[in-house]
Amino acid sequence: MFRRIAPLGFAGFAVFAGLVATGAMASDLDIINAPEIDVSGSTVAEGWYLRGDLGYSGWMKGGKPHYTVYQPGGTVFSNESFDSARFSKPMSYGVGMGYQFNNFLRTDLTTDFFNGSLSGRSNVNLPCSSDEPAGTSCGFGHKGDYNALNVMANGYVDLGTYAGITPYIGAGAGVTYLRWNTMNQKPFCEDGTASCSGRLYANERLSGEDSWRFTYALMAGASVDLTNRVKLDLGYRYSDTAGGNMYRYGATEAGWGGAGTKGRDDGFQKHEIRAGIRVTTW
Repeated sequence: MFRRIAPLGFAGFAVFAGLVATGAMASDLDIINAPEIDVSGSTVAEGWYLRGDLGYSGWMKGGKPHYTVYQPGGTVFSNESFDSARFSKPMSYGVGMGYQFNNFLRTDLTTDFFNGSLSGRSNVNLPCSSDEPAGTSCGFGHKGDYNALNVMANGYVDLGTYAGITPYIGAGAGVTYLRWNTMNQKPFCEDGTASCSGRLYANERLSGEDSWRFTYALMAGASVDLTNRVKLDLGYRYSDTAGGNMYRYGATEAGWGGAGTKGRDDGFQKHEIRAGIRVTTW
């Protein structure tokens, strides 16, 4: 009886082992041939898009604006630069339209609006009346504001999407229309203890100038997928706008022969933190 059972048991064991081995191989093949899973959660929607942005200039530099001073008799007294010039930290807001070519390249045309103010002061040693005390320090203080419109053509390189986040770098070039509004000019003559009297130069409101200036920008940031077609854009932008005319001569100096542009600025360098929305439309 044992002789009959043993062969059957051996054969059964062999069949069982074969089934196990076959199942294991099939399992290995399933693992090897398993499809890759995309965990990025994002597919780029190619085509035209609209954008809206807000920016904050946490740091802005404008060099030292300079101006010409006339004196009685119709001759130039001096050419001066501000000893101190403080620019405000303006907010900007803008809109634009662009095109996403593929996963890596896109371009857009944007328009931004911003305004700001300037306060500056310089010691000029102005010619004053003969009754000024010895050792008097004389100069000008200026306060004014401006409005600006910026138009830029920009290009970007998207650096790949990771869990719905796409870092990018970019650059742009364009023009800025900048208009200075009325500039308040206040001369001062001080002997260190009190204001002086009998000044030749009066407090005046000087007419502002306007001009178109070349501007370029460098950008870096990341977009976050809100949906397949809507992205939140967070980034940094450095922009440099060329210098131009600021304001004209007031009535006092114009009466002495001053004509045309009195003051010029050195342009603006802005460091902005920006946030916006991009929406692919079609």
